[in-house]
Amino acid sequence: MAVGVIILTANEIKNRIQALEEELSSLPVGSYVVKVIKGREQPYLQWSENGKSKSRYIKKDEREEIMKQLERRSAVQEELKRLKKELAALPSANGLPSYHTHVVTGAGLDAMVQSVSGLQKRDCFSSLQKYIHGNSYGKVCLLYGLRRTGKTTLLLQAIAEMSPEERATAVYIKARVTDTMADMNQDLKRLDSEGYRYFFIDEVTLMEDFIDSASLFSDVYAMMGRKIVLSGTDSLGFWFTLNQELYDRAYTLHTTFIPFREYSRLLDIDDIDEYIRYGGTLKAGELAFDDEDALESDAAFRDDESTRRYIDTAICQNIQHSLACCDRGNYFRHLRGLYEAGELTGAINRIIESMNHQFLLRTLIQRFKSHDLGSAAEVLRKQPDPEKRTDILDQIDREAVTRKLMEMLEIRNQEDQSIGITQAHVEEIREYLKALDLVVDCPTETTVPGGEPTEYMLFTQPGMRYCQAQALVHALINDPIFQGFSEREKSLATNRILEEVRGRMMEDIVLLETSRAMKKGDRAFKLILSRSEFDMFIYHTGDNTCEAYEIKHSREVVPRQYHALEDEELCADAERKYGPITTRSILYRGPDQTLSNGIIYRNVESWLKQL
Repeated sequence: MAVGVIILTANEIKNRIQALEEELSSLPVGSYVVKVIKGREQPYLQWSENGKSKSRYIKKDEREEIMKQLERRSAVQEELKRLKKELAALPSANGLPSYHTHVVTGAGLDAMVQSVSGLQKRDCFSSLQKYIHGNSYGKVCLLYGLRRTGKTTLLLQAIAEMSPEERATAVYIKARVTDTMADMNQDLKRLDSEGYRYFFIDEVTLMEDFIDSASLFSDVYAMMGRKIVLSGTDSLGFWFTLNQELYDRAYTLHTTFIPFREYSRLLDIDDIDEYIRYGGTLKAGELAFDDEDALESDAAFRDDESTRRYIDTAICQNIQHSLACCDRGNYFRHLRGLYEAGELTGAINRIIESMNHQFLLRTLIQRFKSHDLGSAAEVLRKQPDPEKRTDILDQIDREAVTRKLMEMLEIRNQEDQSIGITQAHVEEIREYLKALDLVVDCPTETTVPGGEPTEYMLFTQPGMRYCQAQALVHALINDPIFQGFSEREKSLATNRILEEVRGRMMEDIVLLETSRAMKKGDRAFKLILSRSEFDMFIYHTGDNTCEAYEIKHSREVVPRQYHALEDEELCADAERKYGPITTRSILYRGPDQTLSNGIIYRNVESWLKQL
């Protein structure tokens, strides 16, 4: 019996092409070559980049896998060529050849829009609406941020809100790694001639020549009165584009930073600790939040492995792809050597880890050297629950433990710096992390004459920082210095240290979000005093008054929490520089209340939600 030939429809071919292109993006580029180095044959991966030949040595334990991947890449490329020829030969609904890019209109677009019905909208949605329906002649809208921060959902929600007449002239295009700006231009010209006026182009930074050719969208189509919304995961690519191609012809919306109030509204979560542990992406919002199994396997910051995977894909690849595609790689600067050696991903990871090591080091030094470790010992010693009661922190030599932890952290940081990472590398990677909205400088001032506040960076994705700190703390606690204690006691000590980490992170979150919410002219910052500090200080320029805050990761009211706020000498120092202190407050996790001495306790979740 004859075997029938399977005929694929246009949609089936498109779906297969999309799947193959996604697979292709994950496979190594180049060919397997053998070079003779000092008389010995050595295998290398060799490829061409911007007209130049590049290569890197293939380690012994990865040779077999790379050979398989290169063979697979060749097979995928051959199948893609064949499928694209088949697709080009098929007539579309109007008898014309198919589009070059992945274009969705009409019923197909309606079906996509249905997938976001009922979902809450990001705070920046109104700004997106303002661009689409307002007077934005000659400008495009750039919607960018790290993965899992809601970009594609925002595009589809914007289309969903259109009137039937507007939606009939809207088109969604998902760019692919094999697309070019020439392909995109041909499709836009055709779509424009067919009456489409609203263009939503997703993953546009995947196109290798996007950064150097992005002005096509503003100079041609936006100037014709068309609305162009460009979305992409490579935030750094958009940052370069603004500096090179688009200048002042772009309206920008950032999605990376998700403040607590927005996280709470979108995911119906009011617990600051939940935000500390997992905040930074909206992946949890796509799941049943009470399904622990689903959360463990799918959310970004559930464990050290998932966090590293997110950093690799959402941050390291983001930076490397953008650098490789911009101005023929000229933005690599000092990082080119690391990139060509295949070590840039590792370097970015190590610098992020090193920043978190420094954060943990400062936290432990501050907490262990202050009365807070004594208060931690008291809390554990007086626990009503005998299962949680222990005097482990009374037994240990606190100075020895502090010294040991500091030594271990410093050794780890030295290891991070001993693999060829120079200060120039660190500064450039930090610059790009800032461009990604991942880190910001901590606002800090001082009343000490001639004093210089210590440089300190805040992470906008708390879940990433907490997960790495948690993994590091567990590694430190397993050091032999703790082996003389029972497993229960070690666990209690671990939890106590992590409680201190959460406390410091809560301070960072409050300071970051409050400083971003200040009215023009006012500012919020950490104030360093002669012998203490205020966790947050707000200065009002208009009437030359200020407010002083302590931030405590506690549900209890304890007098030692507000000792600095009651210290008249410290307050007088602050008032000489910033004017009268009108409010002295503690932000904590308990209910609002005012003490007889005038100290105001405010619930931290309520504070963050009202910003």
